[in-house]
Amino acid sequence: MNAAPQRGPDPAVEYGADPEAAIAEAAKRYGNWNRWGPDDGIGTVNFLTAEKRAAAAALVRRGAPFSLSLPFDENGPQFGWKRRVNPVHTMTSTGMDTAEQMGLPHGLSVADDAVFMPLQCGTQWDGLGHCFDHGVAWNGRVSHDVVTSEGDFATGIERLAEPMVGRGVLLDVGRAVGEDGELPDGRPISSADLAETIRRQGPTSQVGKGDIVLVRTGQLTRVRRDLADGKGWGSYAGGPAPGLSFETLGWLHRTEIAAIATDTWGVEVRPNEWPDAMQPLHQVALPHIGLPLGEMWDLDRLAADCAEDGVYEFLLSAQPLPFTRAVGSPVNPVAVK
Repeated sequence: MNAAPQRGPDPAVEYGADPEAAIAEAAKRYGNWNRWGPDDGIGTVNFLTAEKRAAAAALVRRGAPFSLSLPFDENGPQFGWKRRVNPVHTMTSTGMDTAEQMGLPHGLSVADDAVFMPLQCGTQWDGLGHCFDHGVAWNGRVSHDVVTSEGDFATGIERLAEPMVGRGVLLDVGRAVGEDGELPDGRPISSADLAETIRRQGPTSQVGKGDIVLVRTGQLTRVRRDLADGKGWGSYAGGPAPGLSFETLGWLHRTEIAAIATDTWGVEVRPNEWPDAMQPLHQVALPHIGLPLGEMWDLDRLAADCAEDGVYEFLLSAQPLPFTRAVGSPVNPVAVK
């Protein structure tokens, strides 16, 4: 067991009892509107420059790849919350279809398939158009002007299809300050927890400008035990979870990271830190800071390797699929050490 460090300030004390006022204050403190011009569509990913990408490539030593994605299949974590379902995979032609049936020459036949899935039902990125603050989108745009029934015309996820590759840093908060490598549901991760994790992990986990930060809480490890015991996913895709405290918004802004992802469904702690609040960190991070958020990433195998060799930095390829004008996307992130 690791002794937890002193927690950061309680957001309800720092910002007051009203989450709406707290969101407004944090947006004022940490907003990045017009930092990259009025037409910007990628937010903090601007910090991930070509130079930083080239430096990240030099981190590869062993050529060891780690996929950080959950499987995309009917056995996934969704249970219908917010009309999200697991992927539906259908074969449109199979090995039972002969060349004669297909009308193809010299004995050739093929198999094809199709998938239906909400774009945010598994390992995924929240794009900048996923969340608004009082009808205002990233960079001060009016949400109903830029995100319509035809999609996101200002910050569509396809804009991240090239640049989202660079230095990844794992902060294994579950191992550093949790009990037996895990944080309990409802446990907020403070800036002090992040700093303590970096201190314990050593120099390779120092976080810098343009990094893609991965935070392991250990919740997925716990869910895996339940799956092995036949208990199912439970509320993993929409229920209580450890996660970032609202108080970490200052850290997220100050470090100038490109993006952040966790092994939980919603990045921030659930239940949220105010009664009846709903994802207040999202309401600042996406439309005001311009920070993409990754959810339901499988960090366990990578974390075990990092704990073994003491190296917590790596090349990370985490580009979303370029669905035009989408506000989120599934992703198969691959860390290479």
